[in-house]
Amino acid sequence: MLAYSQRAFVVCLLMLSQLQVFGGDWPQILGPQRDGVADGETLQKEWPTDGPKLAWSSTVGQGFAGVAVRNDVAYVFQRIRNSEVLEARNTRKGNILWRKVFPRTYRGGISRDEGPRCVPTVTDTHVYIFGIAGDLRCLSVTDGDEVWHRDTTADFNIPESYFGAGSSPVLHDGKLIVNVGGRDESAVVAFSANDGSTLWKSFADTASYSSPIVTGSTGIDHALVITRNHMLSLDPDNGEVRFQFPFGMRGPTVNGATPVVIGHHVFVTSSYRVGSAWAKLAPAGAQPVLSGEDLLATQYATPIKHGELLFAIDGRQDVGQVSIKCIDPAQQQVLWSQDTPNYGTMIRVGDELLFLTCGGELIRINADRSGYQETQRAQVLRPTRDGYRLPALSKGRLYVRDDRILKCLKVGSTRR
Repeated sequence: MLAYSQRAFVVCLLMLSQLQVFGGDWPQILGPQRDGVADGETLQKEWPTDGPKLAWSSTVGQGFAGVAVRNDVAYVFQRIRNSEVLEARNTRKGNILWRKVFPRTYRGGISRDEGPRCVPTVTDTHVYIFGIAGDLRCLSVTDGDEVWHRDTTADFNIPESYFGAGSSPVLHDGKLIVNVGGRDESAVVAFSANDGSTLWKSFADTASYSSPIVTGSTGIDHALVITRNHMLSLDPDNGEVRFQFPFGMRGPTVNGATPVVIGHHVFVTSSYRVGSAWAKLAPAGAQPVLSGEDLLATQYATPIKHGELLFAIDGRQDVGQVSIKCIDPAQQQVLWSQDTPNYGTMIRVGDELLFLTCGGELIRINADRSGYQETQRAQVLRPTRDGYRLPALSKGRLYVRDDRILKCLKVGSTRR
């Protein structure tokens, strides 16, 4: 028999081999845990006065999809002329390892952007992409060869939306859970990650642009999904509704921010006169605490948690005043608010926030409850009206893009 120390070592190796996310990866929207927190990353104490050093840059196509990074490969989903294109790039030099092209004829309506909008979801073996017209694909990370494809628009009779498909799927226990928005009780659909077959479908509503998450913080798994007009908790095994409550507003409105879990509660927020809701994750149902837009009403940027607090962008990119806020959702209290001329998106690295604005600035802010404390800022992209692309941070390198250029910036420690 193995000695105790040897057995313990083997058990540790087996446990590590089963982990889905390794330190330094940014394999999906909002990072390793899908919450905008860069686990295990450390920022440089101070950047040069003209901003972080450039590791490399490359031209890219259009689209609001941010970059995903896994195993030193960056996955860039974009539109080039009449095609959606997925590129796998080496993170050190930016060179293309493989490239796959998918014809696309989608034309934007309200927005001039023609997609794609969803961040790839990447495992050690496969990359999953969800195109703006509802094409869900599984590709090999080795060479980009297609493993399976589903046309969700045709398969689930999806009605036309404002901006096309814009909710990044979540992978859980062999299931790809997608905010589809189809008719006939198929608002949310789970597909087999292996072959794309339909495992379950649930609820009646159209889709939003908020990406689902799965949490087990209460000891029971909840798939949390914001649809067009509802907040849902589903059993990820079978799609059964654990609880739901109305969330959204009919008319020209958008639910865009991802749900945020703090302890045994979930926080959701939207602008367009919707506001926020704070609800306990309970199998028997949730009675949300609803608040108006005074607490928080963000157009699409997901609030970032730090302990029991949330740091968030309040307001809308297209109209009105924008501010950065620190809020205590449990107490329904704004701890501080700082006006800013630009909307944008945030991620957190330790006790610091990185705020990428629609004006192309990267702003470094202390995640401090006592007040707004900015430490550095730099112009890293050209000013644009379209700041929807989330940054990605992996092994000290920050990936930022617009609809013309992708930059890889050295912002933190790269020794791994």
